[in-house]
Amino acid sequence: MSARTRRQKAALAEEREESPNGNGPLLTPSKTPSKKRSRSALREEPRENVFLFAPNLIGYFRIVLAIASLYYMPLHPRTCSLLYSVSCLLDALDGYAARYFNQSTTFGAVLDMVTDRCTTACLLVFLSSAWPRWAIVFQSLISLDLASHYMHMYATLSMGGSNQSHKKIDPDRNWLLYQYYHSKTVLFICCALNEIFFIGLYLLSFSSPMLSPSLLQPVADSQPSSVQPGNPAHPQPSNLFASPWSAGALEMARANKIDSTFPWILTAIAAPVMLFKQIVNVIQLVNASQLLAEGDLQTRRANRKK
Repeated sequence: MSARTRRQKAALAEEREESPNGNGPLLTPSKTPSKKRSRSALREEPRENVFLFAPNLIGYFRIVLAIASLYYMPLHPRTCSLLYSVSCLLDALDGYAARYFNQSTTFGAVLDMVTDRCTTACLLVFLSSAWPRWAIVFQSLISLDLASHYMHMYATLSMGGSNQSHKKIDPDRNWLLYQYYHSKTVLFICCALNEIFFIGLYLLSFSSPMLSPSLLQPVADSQPSSVQPGNPAHPQPSNLFASPWSAGALEMARANKIDSTFPWILTAIAAPVMLFKQIVNVIQLVNASQLLAEGDLQTRRANRKK
């Protein structure tokens, strides 16, 4: 065999491998057609950024509006109410965008729920400071809202898997909870009127002397404390408080009352739905607790069989 023939066979051996059963050449794994097809398919598959999905972008904008409403909350009730209301209304738009663009994600669902819970909690915190005597009621509502939704989502994801939505309720477990989440109209009305009730209470803290009397009422038969120049006996309200975010500045804003008719109407209409929403929260909390307990029993039985 010539040297040229030996070199040709050596080159051929490098390109091919003899099969174990001696039936002919076998391509190496790195050069198999299936691997080549899978790699080209991966290159051709479009890369998606979940964080830039349309419903999630709406969710980010909701957060911006909520933060802006918190900024105006102590002294500007009209501006705050407008920003807060728009943020809440966009809650329905992001769900529509998720279905329209087929961009429903677990991240989007959690972002939506966390935004709802945080904005409502912030408003209730303000109401607690506006009406200290009722603070324990608002604190209880915050605790119930957070506990109910957290346990519900945790139970849904842990028992149903990561692809399970917290809005998919088994009708056999609880009929009322199923109706609440199954109908988008019922869910929207309940959530919207629940927020409207708290917005009405917020406006009443600026408009109702009965619920929130001002501390800046003039004292009867008060005498000037000083007549010296530069030390006025009755300073202007704008000069009473150096910080615009102090408790006194809040009372000064309340001294300029707004009409309470519209806030009373909002609060009265939304009150029954708000109470129903709290009943649903209690049922949701109990149902999630039972679901988690059933999962614990199943795990314990499975461990005993091992």
